[in-house]
Amino acid sequence: MVATTESFFELSPDRVLDAVEASGFRCTGRCFPLNSYENRVYEVELEEPRIPNDRLSQKCVVKFYRPGRWSLEAIQEEHLFLNDLVEAEIPAVAPIRFQDDKTVHRTQIGELYYTIFPKVGGRIPDEFSADQLRWLGRLLGRMHNTGALRKAPHRITLHPDQYGKDDLEFLLAGNWIPAQSRVRYETAAREIFEHSRRLFGEISPIRIHGDCHTRNLLWDVSGPFFLDFDDMMMGPPVQDFWMLLTETGSEGERQLDILLEGYELIRSFDRKTLRWIEPLRALRYVHYSAWLARRWEDPAFPLAFPHFNTPRYWEEKTNDLLEQLSLIREVCA
Repeated sequence: MVATTESFFELSPDRVLDAVEASGFRCTGRCFPLNSYENRVYEVELEEPRIPNDRLSQKCVVKFYRPGRWSLEAIQEEHLFLNDLVEAEIPAVAPIRFQDDKTVHRTQIGELYYTIFPKVGGRIPDEFSADQLRWLGRLLGRMHNTGALRKAPHRITLHPDQYGKDDLEFLLAGNWIPAQSRVRYETAAREIFEHSRRLFGEISPIRIHGDCHTRNLLWDVSGPFFLDFDDMMMGPPVQDFWMLLTETGSEGERQLDILLEGYELIRSFDRKTLRWIEPLRALRYVHYSAWLARRWEDPAFPLAFPHFNTPRYWEEKTNDLLEQLSLIREVCA
């Protein structure tokens, strides 16, 4: 695994182009890194368009998966979900099939899993009109209808133990949280997990996007579509709602109502699960800190997140958890 991780850190344009050409494509040599922290992602130009008379199809996006995170089966479940969406005529970007009909190959050096996606265009809206929110709601309803058709046993199931408690234990075992914040942080987190277990009860998880925020959403002439299903998981549909809200308070509630108005035209929604939003937000706070800690050996992370693991960082995150705990106590009262 060490050699594989080193190969991931040392990926170069030459190795990227070698991987693409080994999978049956001829490249011009143009290769640009794209913004991605979890994986390594590059835009590559091909000698010939994959689709005649379509210049955009001359470019592709090559994604190299971070070693040790997903098994081959888990990656294939991500791709299966994307293909299911495309077959249901739901706008999504599915991976390109190689000549052997697979969507995942491995590099010869370092044995890194990689996938090639078509290059797509679009814009990220600064804000949503009411009509756009309803459209997004309908899109989520269609996506969740398709997500409910299969299971994904090799992906994470969103639960306070797996998506929270395990992350806290990692942070504690590695002594990431400084002494001045450790007790307050741990106490708040454990109470949040306890409330969340009771609140969630027996859920019936389906395949969801999992990281459904506006930076993973593009809008083109035909409408909205989601990108980056790398965090696809089994979980409650409400997880794909709250990160799309661009406002909080009464305006956030208005946005959520309009989203649900569109969603419920396509799929029923259990509105009792709206009480889960604040616990889900809190779980994500803990998960995100553990994600940074687990990636800290990656040279890109200290450069991109210099504030992480400072005393001030942990004091802020402790206060965030305490604020969430106060909101969760109100929900559970």
